[in-house]
Amino acid sequence: MMTLSRWKIIAVVLAAIFGVLFSLPNLLPQQTLASMPAFFPRQQLNLGLDLQGGSHLLLEVDTEALRAERLVNTVEDTRVTLTAERIAFSDLREQGGEITLQITDPARRSAAAAALRTALGTPLAGTTGGSDITVNNEGEAGLRISFVEAAMDAEAGKAVEQSIEIIRRRIDELGTKEPTIIRQGVDRIVVQAPGESDPERLKNVIGQTAKLTFQMVDESADLAAAAEGRAPPGSEVLPSEDGLTPFIVVRRRALVSGEMLTDASQGFDSQTGEAVVNFRFNSMGARRFGEATAESIGQRFAIVLDGRVISAPVIRSAITGGSGMISGSFTPESANDLAVLLRAGALPAPLTVEEQRTVGAELGADAVRAGQISTGIGFVTILVFMVLAYGGLFGGISVVALLINALLIFAIMSVTQATLTLPGIAGLILTLAVAVDANVLIYERMRDEIRAGRTAIAAMDAGFSKAMSSIIDANVTTILAALIMFQFGSGPVRGFAWTLSIGVVTSVFTAVLVTQVLLALWFRATRPKTLPIV
Repeated sequence: MMTLSRWKIIAVVLAAIFGVLFSLPNLLPQQTLASMPAFFPRQQLNLGLDLQGGSHLLLEVDTEALRAERLVNTVEDTRVTLTAERIAFSDLREQGGEITLQITDPARRSAAAAALRTALGTPLAGTTGGSDITVNNEGEAGLRISFVEAAMDAEAGKAVEQSIEIIRRRIDELGTKEPTIIRQGVDRIVVQAPGESDPERLKNVIGQTAKLTFQMVDESADLAAAAEGRAPPGSEVLPSEDGLTPFIVVRRRALVSGEMLTDASQGFDSQTGEAVVNFRFNSMGARRFGEATAESIGQRFAIVLDGRVISAPVIRSAITGGSGMISGSFTPESANDLAVLLRAGALPAPLTVEEQRTVGAELGADAVRAGQISTGIGFVTILVFMVLAYGGLFGGISVVALLINALLIFAIMSVTQATLTLPGIAGLILTLAVAVDANVLIYERMRDEIRAGRTAIAAMDAGFSKAMSSIIDANVTTILAALIMFQFGSGPVRGFAWTLSIGVVTSVFTAVLVTQVLLALWFRATRPKTLPIV
């Protein structure tokens, strides 16, 4: 164990250089970092919400709105399907979470049911031939369309997971580093955005559904009747933000949806100079949009965002290039925010803010100072204990190993862009305390061997070899506990677990290998007869 191999020396030197090089950016101001050569590392620790300040939001996914939208879409799909099959029907309506209708010719009820099952149902996961809807007879000529509850619950759960991914993309677009976005319970999402000082803007960007559709304006609709809530079948009344009319009647069926967008960016109208949002469709969206506009020249189409008409221009010619422009009463910032939303994708269901907290930068700075003080006190306490217990040489070597350990932890966290939280600082302090446990085991074993009459070199070798099994056992159990906390914990708990996991690995390396190399160098230089540790 005490053989001074070249690879051990190289490993210790490289670890020390790595620790200094990659932890140093955390001590340098941004101006100094910017002036450093290109090869110099620039990764710094990301501070969590409790250290840097920022915004905390608890969001709830409105899964009931998702169910209601599915009902509305199914009603329209039922109308389109039966019309295409030339099956006459009446009294089509949604009632109590189900859809009912009457078939004019009872003899065609079976054909209508078969057509609806084929057109409306989607296969259930894990089944053969299963569907997420049921179509049953009711009365002499009626049909009742119901949704399988398990399928609706699965769709709601999928909507929550999809919402988490879209929220993450939206926050990333804002430039916020290391946001924490986790699911809580069945339909809630916790969002923590360190460094985001404007929670209202964060709420606006996160909470807006951003469902974009392009729908034809129903020019034949009676506006007076529509204003009283009597829109024609297949049409709906939407509020308008174009400044011309308070509402517009549009066809329910969308020509193209925002899911077919490939890009969106803020720009300016070359003629008016107003802020606009430029967009581009994928190949399918470009084809559909081109065909729809070619068939509707002279008519108006509505650009609808979250159920509100942004603008309703007249189609002057076919738009076949696959790109276009959304204009409205935008400021450059609001146009950019809308572009961010469109690029990130639409939320499958609305979000409601259940809880909002803002952590000020001052509180974060106080927490950082408290963490620095506690870490310093812990380090000094360990230093004094090791020197008093094992002397200046052996205690000093363990302190040097501890310093390299701390540098490696900060370097690895900087390289991996891990987030340091207040519990993470607690994990760091715990790591420093646990790190010297290995040195204590090694040194106590050396004392036992010296008392048993072993030579200095034999006692040192036995100290490392015989203590190794205890060191491994202790650290394996610690890292298993940390991995469990990281897997099943959330937020601060994961920060604590991550810091502790890194610390366990670096502690074993420094307490064993670094200490061994330094003691071997001392022994080779002095050739002592006894160890100054008893």
